[in-house]
Amino acid sequence: MVEFSRYYIDFLQALFSNIKKFFVNFFHLFVDIFYTDPKAYIQMLVKASVQNPEWKATDWLVFVIVSIINLALLVAIIVLIVQLFRRYFRFRRKEVEKDELIEEVSILNQKVVQLIDEKNKILAMRVSQLGVGTTGSLEEEETKSKSALTESRFTKLTMVDREYEINPHVTIMNNHDMLELKEVVQRFINFAASQLHLYYTPEIVSRFIAGMGTGKLLILEGISGTGKTSLPYAMGKFFQHDTSIISVQPSWRDRAELLGYLNEFTKKFNETDFLKSVYAAGYSDTVNIIVLDEMNLARVEYYFAEFLSIMEMPDINEWKIDLVPSTDPTDPHNLINGKLMIPQNVWFVGTANKDDSTFTITDKVYDRAVTLAINQKAQYIDAPYTENVAMTYEYLNELFTKAKKGFQLSAKAQQALNQLDDFIQAKFKIAFGNRIMKQIKAFVPVYMACGFTEYDGLDYMLTYKILRKFESLNLTFLHPELDQLSAMLDKLFGKGVFKVSLGFIEDLKKLG
Repeated sequence: MVEFSRYYIDFLQALFSNIKKFFVNFFHLFVDIFYTDPKAYIQMLVKASVQNPEWKATDWLVFVIVSIINLALLVAIIVLIVQLFRRYFRFRRKEVEKDELIEEVSILNQKVVQLIDEKNKILAMRVSQLGVGTTGSLEEEETKSKSALTESRFTKLTMVDREYEINPHVTIMNNHDMLELKEVVQRFINFAASQLHLYYTPEIVSRFIAGMGTGKLLILEGISGTGKTSLPYAMGKFFQHDTSIISVQPSWRDRAELLGYLNEFTKKFNETDFLKSVYAAGYSDTVNIIVLDEMNLARVEYYFAEFLSIMEMPDINEWKIDLVPSTDPTDPHNLINGKLMIPQNVWFVGTANKDDSTFTITDKVYDRAVTLAINQKAQYIDAPYTENVAMTYEYLNELFTKAKKGFQLSAKAQQALNQLDDFIQAKFKIAFGNRIMKQIKAFVPVYMACGFTEYDGLDYMLTYKILRKFESLNLTFLHPELDQLSAMLDKLFGKGVFKVSLGFIEDLKKLG
C-alpha cells in the first residue's frame, strides 16, 4: 500500500510536470512566432541588405515581390482555414436543424393521422345522409358506411363506389340523340355558341372528333387565349358529363404526382383528383374527358410515361395501372389485385403553350397523340338554341367504327402517300413509320365522316405528324428541298390542295 502511494505520487508529479511543460512550451511557441522569430527575421534582413554593400535596388524589388506573394499565400491559407471552419459549423447547424425537423415531422404525421380519422368520420356522416337501402336499419347502414370509409385506404374511390351504388348513372338515348358524325359536329357548334357562348369552326371540331376516333391522347397547342381548355370543357357539357380539368404543376416529376401514392406511415393512399376521375369513368357509360391543363409545364414523358406505354398495348385488357402491391378487403370494388383498369370511354386531352416557361414536348409524346393547332379564336356565330346530346360511349364508338369501314383511304391516296414517304426519307431522313400510318388510316376516315374530304384529312395529318418534325432540322440549308417538297405535293394531290402543309412549309422557310 505504501509503495503504491509513493508510485502514484511520483506519477502525478510527472503528469503535472508534463502538463506544465506543455503549457510553457505552448507559451514559448507563441512568443517565438509573434516576437522572437519576427525579430530574428528583421535582423536577418538588415544584415543581408543594409550591412551588405552588394545589395542593390533590384534585390529590394525582388524582396518586395516575394514578400507580397508570401503574404498573399498566407492570407489565402488563413481564408481557407476560416472557410473550412465555417462550413463545418454550418454543416453541424444543418444537422441539428434536420434532427429538429425530423422530430417536428414525426409530430405532424401523428396529427395527420388524427385529422384523417376525423375527415373519414365526416365523410361517413355525409354518405349516411345520401340515403340507405330498403333493408336494414338506418343505424346499421350508418355503421357500415362509417366502417368502410374509415378502414379503406382509398377514401375518395370508396366514396365513388358508394355514390354510384346509391345513384347509378345510366344514359338513355332518344331518337334525336342518334346522330351521324357530321350532325354531331354541327350540333356541338350550335350548342356551344347558343348555351356556352363559345365559338368554334367545323374544322376544329371535326379534328377533335377525328382525334377521339384515332387515339386516347389529344394535344391542343397554340397561343394563349384561343380556347384550348374551353373546347374539351364544352365537349364535356355537350356529352352531359363534366370534363375533369387537372392543372399540371412544374414540380411534377413522376407518376406519383398524377396518381398519388401509398403513405407507408398512415397506411392510407394519397388519392389525386386525376385518379378519382379515371376511376369514376369506369362507372360511366358516356364520354369522359380528362384535361391536363398546360401539360408541358413539366416533362410529359416523366409523369405520363406509364400511360403512354399502356395505351400502346393492342389488348385493352392489359390497360392496367399498378397502384398498390397487395390487395385489401376494404379496397374499392373496381381495384383488382391492386391494379386499376383504364376505361375505354376516357380520353386524355393536354393543352400546351409554346413559350419560354414550358418544356418542349418530345417526339415520343407527339407520335402517340393527335395534335390540334388552335392559333386563333373563331368568329361569332348566331346559332339557334340547341340542346346537348345524350350519347353513350358505345354508340359513339360505333360511329367511329362505321366511318373507318365506310371511308377507307383510296388506292390513289395510298400510292401518293408511299411516294411522299420515299421522297421525305431520301431528302430529310424522316420516315412516316407504322404508328403514324396507322393513325392516318384512323383519322382520315373519321374526318371524312365529319364532312371533309380525304385530302383535307391527309393534309392536316401530314403537317402535324411529319412536317412538324422538320423544326428540329437545319432549315437554313434545306430551302431547295422544301421547294421540291411543295412542288411534289402539288404534283401528287393537285396544285394548292394541301393548303395547311404548303403554308407550314413556307413558315419553315422563314424560320431557316
